[in-house]
Amino acid sequence: MNGSGTNAAVIVAAGRGVRAGGDVPKQWQALRGRCVAAWTIDAFRQAPSVDIIVLVLHPDDMERSAEFPFAQAVQGGSTRAASVRAGLESLARQNVSKVLIHDAARPLVTQRIIGDIMTALDNSPGAAPALELTDAIWRGNDGIVSGTMERTGLYRAQTPQGFRFDGILAAHRSHAADAADDVEVARAAGIHVALLPGDERNLKITRAEDFARAELALGAGMDIRTGNGFDVHAFSEGDHMMLCGVEVPHDRGLSGHSDADVGLHAVTDAILGALAMGDIGQHFPPSETRWKDADSRIFLEHAVGIAVDRGYRIMNIDLTLICERPKIAPHVPAMAGRIARLAGVPPDRVSVKATTTERLGFTGRGEGIAAMATATLTSE
Repeated sequence: MNGSGTNAAVIVAAGRGVRAGGDVPKQWQALRGRCVAAWTIDAFRQAPSVDIIVLVLHPDDMERSAEFPFAQAVQGGSTRAASVRAGLESLARQNVSKVLIHDAARPLVTQRIIGDIMTALDNSPGAAPALELTDAIWRGNDGIVSGTMERTGLYRAQTPQGFRFDGILAAHRSHAADAADDVEVARAAGIHVALLPGDERNLKITRAEDFARAELALGAGMDIRTGNGFDVHAFSEGDHMMLCGVEVPHDRGLSGHSDADVGLHAVTDAILGALAMGDIGQHFPPSETRWKDADSRIFLEHAVGIAVDRGYRIMNIDLTLICERPKIAPHVPAMAGRIARLAGVPPDRVSVKATTTERLGFTGRGEGIAAMATATLTSE
């Protein structure tokens, strides 16, 4: 979360998209088993810099907001500019400092672009991704080439287009006409917009053939990795223990060089395993005194950071705690939420559950707790 306010994303999904064909608007058509808008929204849910998502819908589509309960649904207007303004107005009282405005029909937006735009807004009132034109540019008339244009300094605009919130809200309030995009509105208000590198994959679905391109891009070169983690800690003296980043009251603690958080240790090893990067002990040797009593979130954040640096994002985490006591179920929501925040994933992509060994073995005898975790990572 930004220190001076929250960061928001306004996803514009109020258009009808008739050029794409189909029985429903393009944003609601299927793309690899999910609607286009679901892919788009999920990209922003994965972004750690985005705190609030506003989904701007056509009046006929408002019931679809139930599919995205984590987003704030707003009814759009008769033009794109009117729809964007409706989304911005809904944020006016929510202490927003930065906002990204994105077309729902761009389902392949990358985490790199989202992060770059947010970072650029620290030093510029506006920032937008674009691709420099590399092909020759022709003019045409009646199906015949009628001239050429100099392509130097020409770019293909993309979204999300990011702005400091107060500036773009004021710009939209004073802009009576429609606009091709929000950069046009911003420039009309005198807002400087920085150009950032776009991405060819960040295509906009406009025509029917674009679905095939998006399908190909979603599958092309995707690297899917799965890793497993297992950890054990014995009980020790104490009146509580740390499990999955949550303090759990108990008549015993857990013994370990760090805070002995068996859950976070297993998840960390699962992520490192998926990356073929060894285990937690190789990255944080117990022989080093600086890790004594360390908060295990440090270990998990380290593994997540490696994944991000290598171009991966965490798709889901599944953790099982194995013990006779303490009772885990009352703490599951807090545990899953804590892991989700540390890993930078939506809560519905983290599973925490518990089981026993029917009083068999060291966990059955109440000597300690074991944990096993699985993490799945995909490349951008």
